[in-house]
Amino acid sequence: MSQQVDLWVDPACPWAWITSRWLLEAAAVRDLDLRFHVMSLAVLNENRELTPEYTEFLTTAYRPVRVLIAAEERHGNSVVEPLYSAMGTRRHVRQEKDWDDIIAKSLADVGLEVELAAAADDTSFDARLRTSHAEGMDPVGYDVGTPVIHVNDIAFFGPVVTPAPKSEAAGRLFDGVMMVASTPGFYEIKRSRVAEPSFE
Repeated sequence: MSQQVDLWVDPACPWAWITSRWLLEAAAVRDLDLRFHVMSLAVLNENRELTPEYTEFLTTAYRPVRVLIAAEERHGNSVVEPLYSAMGTRRHVRQEKDWDDIIAKSLADVGLEVELAAAADDTSFDARLRTSHAEGMDPVGYDVGTPVIHVNDIAFFGPVVTPAPKSEAAGRLFDGVMMVASTPGFYEIKRSRVAEPSFE
């Protein structure tokens, strides 16, 4: 029987992108039912003191997540992963910068209606976005970011890893993460990041 794994991501986050690629690799070597969901770095960082650079970064971060929510409302949850993957490939792997262009081309990449791009500026999607965000974050807490993973009743932030492990190495990391995360009373393991995100 496959194990359901729910992953919450924001297309603007390079670390979540790498984690998502790892989980896709893990799902190929472990019996996982992997489902993608939308969270928002912009929502997470509301009312926080931020650097001007990060504040500017977040001003555009609502755009792709609204489009993901709009696509999910129209087509169901199964559309989130392919559209997120198309956006992430353009944003992180190809280093494209313009969200309007990324959104339009990503919709085309996966054969979705071009008019869904209009959701980028439509605040009516924000209520559903906040609901999806809360579904991911509430069990983990709000002092973490993305990615967030739920496996049954176990929820955690991370892992933050670069580059994404491949094949059986991805499966072994999943096994180890679950062993740690399922230990009662376990909260944190961490070390300083010394490498930039690698999208290989």
